[in-house]
Amino acid sequence: MNPVTVVTGANSGIGRATALHLAEHGHTVYGTVRSAARAGKLLDGAEERGVGVELVELDIADDRSVRDGIAQVLDRAGRVDHLVNNAGIGGNGVVEEMTSERLLEVVDVDVMGAVRCAQAVLPQMRERGSGTIVNVTSVAGRIGAIAQGPYVAAKWALEGLSEQLAIEVAPFGVRVAIVEPGVTKSSIFGKNTDAPNTTGAYDEQYARMLQMYAAGYLHASDAVEVAEVIRTAIETDDPRLRYPVSWGGVGITEGRAAMTDEDWVAMGRIESRDEYIAEFGRRFGIDIST
Repeated sequence: MNPVTVVTGANSGIGRATALHLAEHGHTVYGTVRSAARAGKLLDGAEERGVGVELVELDIADDRSVRDGIAQVLDRAGRVDHLVNNAGIGGNGVVEEMTSERLLEVVDVDVMGAVRCAQAVLPQMRERGSGTIVNVTSVAGRIGAIAQGPYVAAKWALEGLSEQLAIEVAPFGVRVAIVEPGVTKSSIFGKNTDAPNTTGAYDEQYARMLQMYAAGYLHASDAVEVAEVIRTAIETDDPRLRYPVSWGGVGITEGRAAMTDEDWVAMGRIESRDEYIAEFGRRFGIDIST
């Protein structure tokens, strides 16, 4: 019997790559999209590969939409074996300048969206005694990514909730995996280049953020790389809680873990951008010069 897997945000980027990759490897995939009419690339990709992906219209920012969407999957498939919480949005801004509205919007989508979907599938996973929930976070959930306050807040929150969920559901045979992409080719990358700088006091902080984006644009990993790691996280016989992946993923997570908090703060005091780039490379093994 093929495993039934729900992939949120399946219309583009990591979500589309994951939905197609899992379908190619024997999963019955239900891809959630906000509009089925705009899922042409996903359906074309499935046709090219000779696989099927079932569409479910679902908005992860809406309680009723999530309940109704997951209920449709359960009615059609009878169960959900695996949930991939991939859908999300970005959000830039230094802490002083980010608006409460933007922060709440990003948290509602990136954190509560994953929580809503997990809550919808967990009762039947718990009763069955098996299941996997994969939460796609980011390396920005492991470091204070400069000038990306809303995104960092949301991804750190999702990391913490994922750790908590993992120990809560372990007695029921349900696993949680956290996949932490670095820079990956996806639609969120092109949409997340705003630099508010409303005070004019943070020119250098925004410049360093955009420096990272520019380097990432040149080196971004294909979304299929993340899809492969997600499949491993679901199917492995030797599960881990965290899976860093993509350009910068391993280097940033391992580099930050090797630093003291004081080392991290000291990086913010570096005045020269060239010196900052050199220190970034030394600490994380990543060249962000362009």
